[in-house]
Amino acid sequence: MRLLLSKTNASITFASAISNFKEITKIRLAVSVVFSSLAGYLLGADTVDFKTLLLLAIGGYCMVGASNAYNQIIERDLDALMDRTKNRPVPAGKMSVNTAFVIASILTILGIVILYTINPQTAMFGAISIFLYTSVYTPLKTKTPLSVFVGAIPGAIPFMLGWVAATNDFGIEPGTLFALQFFWQFPHFWAIGWFLYDDYKKGGFFMLPTGKKDKATAVQVIMYTVWTIIISVIPVFGFTGQLYLTPIAGIIVFLLGLGMLYYAILLFKKMTAKSAKQLMLASVSYITLIQIVYVLDKFIR
Repeated sequence: MRLLLSKTNASITFASAISNFKEITKIRLAVSVVFSSLAGYLLGADTVDFKTLLLLAIGGYCMVGASNAYNQIIERDLDALMDRTKNRPVPAGKMSVNTAFVIASILTILGIVILYTINPQTAMFGAISIFLYTSVYTPLKTKTPLSVFVGAIPGAIPFMLGWVAATNDFGIEPGTLFALQFFWQFPHFWAIGWFLYDDYKKGGFFMLPTGKKDKATAVQVIMYTVWTIIISVIPVFGFTGQLYLTPIAGIIVFLLGLGMLYYAILLFKKMTAKSAKQLMLASVSYITLIQIVYVLDKFIR
């Protein structure tokens, strides 16, 4: 009987540890970031090396997981004030600060080492991403809405990182991928900041460009959506080196962009949390689908 209870408790403890690890590293966000990196790699690679692809996936997850863990350590007291974050492992008391820090440190070291085995530039950009997210973006979130601009830099690195991992080179191609994901983040995160405005306010976070849900914010959402669409179709015109889209793929990307723009305009018209959530979902669909289109277009043409 005691042995059975001991095994049951061990299973519960292990399951809890796995759950806490998934939460501290924000597994869904980390997987989406890894997806961007892999898409960038496939775009840049002349021949696909599956070992490099695996290293990029593991190293990328470690780097994103480390950034998220550091973020949750720094913001633990503020996270406890907000409904969406109060049950995270550290503020909820399910994981100690020391344990979270050990996890973050191990992930940082593993991530840098793994990415370095691909090439030094990949490791460098990964390290820059962690530093900016943890040491610059996170402290600025309670001080100025400009934090979103800073946070967009590490957030835009993964798509670019994949190309650098494939080529060991930074040029117009990864620069374009960086710009695309950089501008995309503004309508995406401002939509989140809009429908979670009251919850963010509890923690002292003001994520919207004007600090409030107003027409000026909605106009900026539309403006950055337009910029995202423009950048996403530039490869059709042959200005971006080896990064090229066929006209058919360009039309598909453009139409996807118009879909996202529709929801940005809807937010301007309705100014509701529902329309902001619809824009957020549209933005996630957009970035995922255009990365798939970019990759398929390369291998089909």
